[in-house]
Amino acid sequence: MLRRLQKIVGFKAEGTDGEVGEARDLYFDDQEWVVRYFVVETGPWLARKWVLIAPACMGAPDWEAERLSVGLTKQQVADSPDIDLHKPVSRQQLQSLHGHYGWAAYWGDGEMGYWPPARLASPAEQKEEPKGDPHLRSVNEVTGYHIQATDGDIGHVVDLFADDGTWRIEYMVVDTRNWLPGKQVIVSPDWISKVSWAERKVHVNVTRAKVKDSPEFDPLPGTCSRDYEVGLYGHYGFACPPRWTEPIKPSAACDLAQQASGSPEPG
Repeated sequence: MLRRLQKIVGFKAEGTDGEVGEARDLYFDDQEWVVRYFVVETGPWLARKWVLIAPACMGAPDWEAERLSVGLTKQQVADSPDIDLHKPVSRQQLQSLHGHYGWAAYWGDGEMGYWPPARLASPAEQKEEPKGDPHLRSVNEVTGYHIQATDGDIGHVVDLFADDGTWRIEYMVVDTRNWLPGKQVIVSPDWISKVSWAERKVHVNVTRAKVKDSPEFDPLPGTCSRDYEVGLYGHYGFACPPRWTEPIKPSAACDLAQQASGSPEPG
């Protein structure tokens, strides 16, 4: 089901032996537009610390109780490598994180939910790598980015919709208050022509007229129905996305961590 990612901020994260903290942000891969990590602030059992937890180690979120089920122990989280949210996350930090938990790496040819084994970079490759991973973006940061149609600005991002089975981001929710008062619209990352991260702008291959006449979006339910999606794609004349017919691949990314801790799979 499609869910708004900003709603997850503040959810309690429950480990296999107790609460580990609260979700404060999500990081996604801007090439695949897939959520790679939940950013969790630990406490009150541990001095304030920020940790990254892969969605594959999460059970299905409890949207009613606002809780996340994490297939890790409190000790595993406490021993996790520190992450400084004020600095870009480096590839070496991610390798250390994945090594700590026994997670496979998502970078390379893999997809979320079915990842190839991690390959540590050679010393020469490590010297060539940039200080930060240029493809890892914060949901909190992207909220507020301006959306540019082919013929002008249409508004700014207020939230992102992701499939809570695959964690792929399917839509950006755009507030058009400066142009169309009282209306929100959604656009798909598949329609993006380019992103200017420095200018905080996303360019999409649709016109302002098409956006103005797009099906009215009701933000109150907190999700997006398939009927609405069908009408949306029909309005813009785009082919339906493959996810409507493709099955979800099972995830094995957390298996090693679960085996090492003796923890059951998150439910």
